Amino acid sequence: MALPIAYNVRNLLVRKTTTMMTALGIALTVAVLAGVLALLQGLRTSLEMAGHPLQLVVMRRGAPSEIASVLSRAAFQDARLKPGIALGRNGEPLTSLEVIIGINLPNPSPGKAEINITVRGLTATGFELRDNISLASGRMFQSGLREVLVGEALAGRYPELGLGRRIRFGRGEWTVVGIMQAGHAATSSEIFADLNLVAADYYRSEVLSSIRIRAADPAAMEALRLDLEHDRRLNVTCQSEKGYYDSQTVSAAPIKYLGIFISVVLAIGSSFAAMNTMYTVVARRAAEIGTLRVLGFSRAAILTSFLLESLLISGVGGALGCLLVLPLHDLNAGLTSVLTFSEMIFDFRITPAILGAGLGFALVIGGLGGLFPARHAASKQIVAALREA
Repeated sequence: MALPIAYNVRNLLVRKTTTMMTALGIALTVAVLAGVLALLQGLRTSLEMAGHPLQLVVMRRGAPSEIASVLSRAAFQDARLKPGIALGRNGEPLTSLEVIIGINLPNPSPGKAEINITVRGLTATGFELRDNISLASGRMFQSGLREVLVGEALAGRYPELGLGRRIRFGRGEWTVVGIMQAGHAATSSEIFADLNLVAADYYRSEVLSSIRIRAADPAAMEALRLDLEHDRRLNVTCQSEKGYYDSQTVSAAPIKYLGIFISVVLAIGSSFAAMNTMYTVVARRAAEIGTLRVLGFSRAAILTSFLLESLLISGVGGALGCLLVLPLHDLNAGLTSVLTFSEMIFDFRITPAILGAGLGFALVIGGLGGLFPARHAASKQIVAALREA
């Protein structure tokens, strides 16, 4: 015969101070883990949304990122004539030669270092290749003019990059004529400008960074990739755009491992706290355990009952931890990429899966912390338990 759950709930309420202190320790552990997972999810979402499933990023062989790549205009002309490339609205191949420059701008926050931002020089075709981008306000920059588009996330984080503002980089000042909207995509952290002007300002007119190519279909994409990589004249490597952005999640690896390490350390501490709480409970309720055995409750029923109490405490802690981390949802954050050395802006993303993982983690802590005290309670002899009262 099993003990009713109401029995466990009543016991937890009787010692509510101890219960809440243990639950709060577990809540902190869950909040740290869920916060790290939310950061990683936000970064992953930002990068996933930036990639198109039919697009290739073409870079110099051996280059780890676009900003470290060097390609010539001649290579671009050879690449754009390859078979299997989709055609744009004007009937021309959907290919974009781009130059990527990292710039430093003053940080508006007092006492903080300069901010590193990616400037991408491209043409109208490059904008067409990015289906997820639209103008939130303002207009498109005009070719040949010192005008830029600023990502919405970047403009929101740094008001100095807002519509109508002037920013200095390269050989002069540039006017922000448009704010581009890309949802949560990583392109919201970039500045777009005219390809030829950016290249000229940085003496890169003939030596640019990368090529974006959209394939006609998935089969053509793989054939195109092999064709480009096997062309010895080009000496390039190709990645799917999604694969390229996925590789940039390496920037969050230190945070991920540090967060998991802290969560594990806190989990061990929380497990011992739960264990100590339950051992104290067992010691105080020795006579009660003996009485339950006299009434006919089995060792298994008592073990299950005490383990359930530990799980209830951890469940409360897990729920509190999830509530603590909920305000982080959509909170704006910035992270410097180890590949581009520029700031990527993204939002913390709290998903049902993350909340479920937090609750599951809490229950694991409660299970580990309650198992041995529960076994100790179940192993007590009836006479010995009654004598301990």
